[in-house]
Amino acid sequence: MSWLWQPYLDHARERLQARLRNVQPYPIPEGFDERRARTGSKARPVDVVTRSWAVQAQGIRQARAACVAATNPAPQVLNFVINPHYHYELPFFGADLVTLPGGHLLALDLQPVLKQDERHTGPVWERLEPVFQRWRPLLPDGGPIPMEAEPYFSAGFLWTRLPLGEDALLKEVVFPAFQEYLELYLDLAADAEPVSNHRARQLLAGQRRYTDYRAEKDPARGMLSRFYGVEWTEAYIHDFLFDLPRSPEV
Repeated sequence: MSWLWQPYLDHARERLQARLRNVQPYPIPEGFDERRARTGSKARPVDVVTRSWAVQAQGIRQARAACVAATNPAPQVLNFVINPHYHYELPFFGADLVTLPGGHLLALDLQPVLKQDERHTGPVWERLEPVFQRWRPLLPDGGPIPMEAEPYFSAGFLWTRLPLGEDALLKEVVFPAFQEYLELYLDLAADAEPVSNHRARQLLAGQRRYTDYRAEKDPARGMLSRFYGVEWTEAYIHDFLFDLPRSPEV
């Protein structure tokens, strides 16, 4: 089955393996590595597959991808997130690349754990700002985001909507922007040092707020529920996509 976002995932996997230390598989709960369904009408059935991939590394609690592909050819989705370990002063990396019948919805960000904390955001923003400014003028603005979501996105949130058929923009702008955002994140991860236990508790609290919000508001919930049912979808969201332990030791 052809999948539009395969080059993005291939690139991310290669760069994580090359740049991070002590990369190992991250455990994916049984039943989440691959799930298939058939939707559509009897006359025009559509096969859908959802696959999962995940690793862990020094400083990285979980780097994971949720990949949805259909024969229609939409939807096609890559949700790629890097969750840092709370003992490191790192943001989240987030890439949402979504193709629906109405077009592409594309988002890239280095998402803050503690947005109002200059110690956390300052070193990231000073390096992200020129990257954001390089790509922002080349893409149409995606529109406003909900006020409740603003604490979970940085000033370098690259967010756009494109009509289907914009292959040139995907190749010449979106893919290199994805590569540059990811490479910056890996630079930050390479430079990161463990923080104190007190700071780790602050970062852990911020990570919990982020993962709880993302799990509650996951926009893929309705689509996945239609394909695989509510029970499987809720378990997938809470036990894999946003599985930060409730009470880990610090």
